[in-house]
Amino acid sequence: MYGVKIMADELLADCAAASYDLIVLPGGVPGAVNLGGSATLESIVRKHAEKGGLYAAICAAPPLALASWGLLNGHKATGHPWFVEKFPPEVTAVDANVVVDSNAVTGTGPATSMEFALALVEQLYGKEKVEQIAKPMLVRYECGYSMKEVNSVEWHCSGTPKVLLPLANGIEEMEAIILVDALRRAKADVVVASIEGGVEITARYGTRIVADVMLGEAADRAPFDLIIVPGGMPGAKTLGGCEQLVALLKKQAEANRPYGAIGAATAHVLEPHGLLKGRKATTCASMAGLLTDGSECENRVVVDGNVITSRSPGTAMEYAVAVVEKMLGRDEARRLAEGLLFLG
Repeated sequence: MYGVKIMADELLADCAAASYDLIVLPGGVPGAVNLGGSATLESIVRKHAEKGGLYAAICAAPPLALASWGLLNGHKATGHPWFVEKFPPEVTAVDANVVVDSNAVTGTGPATSMEFALALVEQLYGKEKVEQIAKPMLVRYECGYSMKEVNSVEWHCSGTPKVLLPLANGIEEMEAIILVDALRRAKADVVVASIEGGVEITARYGTRIVADVMLGEAADRAPFDLIIVPGGMPGAKTLGGCEQLVALLKKQAEANRPYGAIGAATAHVLEPHGLLKGRKATTCASMAGLLTDGSECENRVVVDGNVITSRSPGTAMEYAVAVVEKMLGRDEARRLAEGLLFLG
């Protein structure tokens, strides 16, 4: 919906004869409309549901895909507030982030996607697996965001903010995708750049992301209003070893222009190259010992002057909204958060 390019594993037609434990449909417009209009997909999901298989959808997809096929008739369900009115009378709309009714699971939208995903994990594996996953990711279910700011300065950008987000194999896909998506929603010009041998990046859990350009080409577009480095191992270590990226970050720091990192990138990209000298920062708990000053590592988002850091995939959306607040102001951050369903 906002230009993130993901390489699929297979064509849908090649999946028609396969058996799955779960089929789940993402939302977005026109994506949900396109899913709902796919006769091949409808046939696959219908046969799966008739066999009692677990199926799910989030955001616009419950009303525009599952409900349009009659697969939510007699069920309680939820969806994005903008689209729940499109549920037919046979569907009972429920005001909840996630609804599990028999073998159908539905969710509301972007900010609740992690809660939705964990509900699916619970259906497949049980509550113990959810706790095992959610704790290190720092998942929290409350709406809203907060950031700790010290040495407050005003960030400046002329016109549309220009943001560089570098990628390497093994980066944390949730951090990268959430940042790109949220910043583009706020109308920032986000350049996704690969430091590998080509534009296709294989992230930590196998998601294949296609970058916009190679880092060398992106460097020609400097200066940037902001450079943000995603975490994830071993991607963060690779990014920290990229001389061209480090040079760009050092120039950014010397010019007092904003930069930041999330998760492992704080410890493996910013810290080793002196980019946190005299700054407060936060990172994931397992990396806190690598920071010279780990005093702020209990905070989910920390801003110190022109440096903004955050902890993990579970804080990525809060981080993105905080970045928008610093770049474009509180009103724009609130607009973004409301659009993401991130405010109660």
